[in-house]
Amino acid sequence: MNLLKDLYENRRLILKLSKNDFKTRYAGSYLGIIWAFVQPIVTILVYWFVFQKALKVGSTKTTSGIDIPYVLWLTTGLVPWFFFSEALNNGTNALIEYNYLVKKVVFNISVLPVIKLLSALLVHVFFVVFTLILFSCYGYFPDLYVLQVVYYSFALFVLCLAVTYATCSVVIFFRDLTQIISIVLQVGMWATPILWNLSTTVPENWQWIFKANPVYYIVKGYRDALIDKQWFWQDWRLTLYFWAVTLLIYWVATVIFKRLRPHFADVL
Repeated sequence: MNLLKDLYENRRLILKLSKNDFKTRYAGSYLGIIWAFVQPIVTILVYWFVFQKALKVGSTKTTSGIDIPYVLWLTTGLVPWFFFSEALNNGTNALIEYNYLVKKVVFNISVLPVIKLLSALLVHVFFVVFTLILFSCYGYFPDLYVLQVVYYSFALFVLCLAVTYATCSVVIFFRDLTQIISIVLQVGMWATPILWNLSTTVPENWQWIFKANPVYYIVKGYRDALIDKQWFWQDWRLTLYFWAVTLLIYWVATVIFKRLRPHFADVL
């Protein structure tokens, strides 16, 4: 609870530093912040070309039995994954990047991971709007179910916050964690699943293995809101499981952060 209190008390500072972090990340390049959007768009285009044009995957059937253009189904899964990936990578290195602030006794370093997450959230908002426009181009216009994207974005933010509080603490003492996270993210995108359909590929008896991944709940939620038109409380068991796991991760992460915090400045 102390961390939440610190975040609330320093909310103005967090917002200011987040905007500054977003601007300075691409300072010196000709295109500036445009680079924040180029790579995800290129990734979507590459997967779209490979699966829909080269492999002739024109559409996919959702859990509700709805046939949807593959590009829409793919984009809906990639957008939350882009945020998770960027937030985890940048949040993990937050204390290392801002080591000059960690060494200041008067500065509350608990806000640093949040700065990275909010910076990534700005890009995420853009891609949510991009997704809604893409759906509209295919004739799928926003309705009340789309409002759930706000809920799932919040859930994703909390999950990322919980994980990064642990990883940003450990990486200071174990720098190889950065490389491990990169590998986990590469495997995780296929295991979530994002590029393939769980309901039509894996036998029902084995699907729980993939559903145990909390990011699956988020990706499924985005697709429920934009494609399957289902409310998050309809799958209340998965919702309870997600929040139970997320709060457990948050509790473990805060314990790790508090115990390692006194040694941060010495190692950095």
